[in-house]
Amino acid sequence: MSTDEVIKDQDEVLEDTTEAEQEAVSEEVESAEGAELEAALADVAKYKEEALRAQADAQNTRRRAEMDVEKAHKFGLEKFAKDIITVADNLERALASSDEAEGVEGSMREGVELTLKGLIETLARFEIKPVDPHSEPFNPEFHQAMTMVPNPDLEPNTVMDVIQKGYTLHGRLLRPAMVVVSSAA
Repeated sequence: MSTDEVIKDQDEVLEDTTEAEQEAVSEEVESAEGAELEAALADVAKYKEEALRAQADAQNTRRRAEMDVEKAHKFGLEKFAKDIITVADNLERALASSDEAEGVEGSMREGVELTLKGLIETLARFEIKPVDPHSEPFNPEFHQAMTMVPNPDLEPNTVMDVIQKGYTLHGRLLRPAMVVVSSAA
């Protein structure tokens, strides 16, 4: 072999070695990059889940706050309503006593009736509704039994008489109706 051929063979061996080394190095780089990429993707997934959880938590907090505001609007009048229904009770008592009393002027009675009517209409506009369970079955959620009286004409646990009307505010009980309930004879 000539020197030129030997040099050429050495160059080829060197090229083959360099290519093998280059491939090994590039494989190492690719595997290192792959590991970094996998770690970065895992971090992305973790942060995405945390962001979704934070977003859901914020949405739940906003919903809860909206519900609290809605309840405050609905039931903010509760204390006032409890006090004002005593006025309605007193007007009803005034009308009942004027029926029994003699010499009560018709205009005064008419004034009390109109005042009571206006008050009841105003209460209804604010969803304050009376509970007047005459001849209905006794319901402990809305009625307070003051006494039980034997009555063979009515079924047991039927409201015979209403001592004091109850009231609800948007369906929530403000004051139970005080009632007399029939019992078995």
